[in-house]
Amino acid sequence: MKAPSYNLLDEPWMPVRLKNGQTVHLGLLDVFRRSEEIVALADTSPASLVAHYRLLVAIFRRALYRDWPQGWSIEDEADWYENGLPLPLVVDYLEHWRERFWLFHPEHPFMQVAALAFAPETCDKVKPWTQVSLASASGNTPLVFDHSCDDIPSEVAPGVALTHLLGFLQFTPGGLVKTIRASDKSGPLANTAALIPLGDTLARTLLLCLPPFVAAQAEHDLPAWEQQAPSVADLLRAPTIAAGPNDRYTRQTRAVLLLLEESGGVRWIRFAAGVALEEDDSAPDPMASYRPGSNGLVRLTFTQGRAVWRDLPTLLPNPVGKSRAAATLLHALSLHEELDGAVPVYQPLLVAGLASDQAKLERWRAEQLVLPSVLLHDVDKLQFLGELLERAERFFFDLRGLGALMLASALPDPDNKDTRSRARSMLDNSPFSATYFSAAELAMPELLGLLAETRISEADHAWSTALRQAARDAWDLLLEGMGKSGKVLLAVAPFYPLFVGLLNKQLPITEPSAEDAI
Repeated sequence: MKAPSYNLLDEPWMPVRLKNGQTVHLGLLDVFRRSEEIVALADTSPASLVAHYRLLVAIFRRALYRDWPQGWSIEDEADWYENGLPLPLVVDYLEHWRERFWLFHPEHPFMQVAALAFAPETCDKVKPWTQVSLASASGNTPLVFDHSCDDIPSEVAPGVALTHLLGFLQFTPGGLVKTIRASDKSGPLANTAALIPLGDTLARTLLLCLPPFVAAQAEHDLPAWEQQAPSVADLLRAPTIAAGPNDRYTRQTRAVLLLLEESGGVRWIRFAAGVALEEDDSAPDPMASYRPGSNGLVRLTFTQGRAVWRDLPTLLPNPVGKSRAAATLLHALSLHEELDGAVPVYQPLLVAGLASDQAKLERWRAEQLVLPSVLLHDVDKLQFLGELLERAERFFFDLRGLGALMLASALPDPDNKDTRSRARSMLDNSPFSATYFSAAELAMPELLGLLAETRISEADHAWSTALRQAARDAWDLLLEGMGKSGKVLLAVAPFYPLFVGLLNKQLPITEPSAEDAI
């Protein structure tokens, strides 16, 4: 039996960015000890980045519970926000559980299943480590930027393998596994755009993201390292609802065992179905936002070509209840209210994750929005912002329809249903949409600033002006792409008056009034 190696409390494995701009790797003890000089976590994979934040939040919550079993208050959090984290509690907690933070351990390897080394289904089978790398090609996944080979996988450092594993466990889509069980459930954040309020230091970010203490679940809401080592029988059990945020943030949704090479790296793993998670509609993921769907609320995810700012009405608190903002943002707002005068002028929001279609990963993304804090606390302004963004979407829907008709008019048999369908497809595959929304996005900082200053009519005027220009940019691009043949010119001539009429009807320009009010 090999001795434990690579303790995550000491080994420098987690990438962080310091205030001086330098990116370094630190062990967990130093991540917390230096949390006041760390600006943010620095992993380049959106999935791993979110998973790292969730890991640190789970550690911090359990450290607090160990010394505050009756719970802590928002007043306590405000004190820590202004005066620093209670670091002795966190260090003491990590040292108490030091034995569970060995990456390689015969009984309790961190976030892994030691039983796979002896289970008949896995003891003689290995897979390349890229099986748990969402950015790598493995199995029948398509080759885009990665051309690794399953038979000859590259060797990576243990910390790199862990970083990929953490992101994989949180974001893996459901699907076939064929080991221990035929298939398995998805990870807690599968197909989700996770929202993380950011502070000016890592310490403050953890406080902004801290799920509130709930006495009824605190005793049983254990992170993976405090639970018993999963057995094969555990992997065969039916999916279970998360006991709370700590369980969700560290759920071992797939059973994995990293295999240490003699050279000190990782090349192979053992892999099987994991401790399956059953979703509970009454206990949504704290980092997930929900928008209206055909059968109720659905999670916000990343859609091809759609920038995050277009989904602000879903991301932010909705005064009319059409959507549900992430609990992390609601908690951050509560903490800001408690801080009162210490509230920052702007609140950065990190939105990161990946989108998938069933078991196929389609795209991942990490975007940062910076919003005026005063705007987040004003229900009327949030509602008006939602109306303005809805105006942009509604107008584009009609503009797209008119553009598709114009494009079809220049094609053979323009009145045919198939021709119009082809024209819509051509338009959607062109830069038409990107041109419109990219131009509109340039006006967002001005819009948010005017709303924050309660200059409502000016905001309305500026937004309509920006949308009119965005529409003209997209329309001109469409005309340019259609060419200037005589047939095209004759076909498009009747549509310009319709275009102008659409502008004047939906985006009339009026001078801002002297008095602003909502």
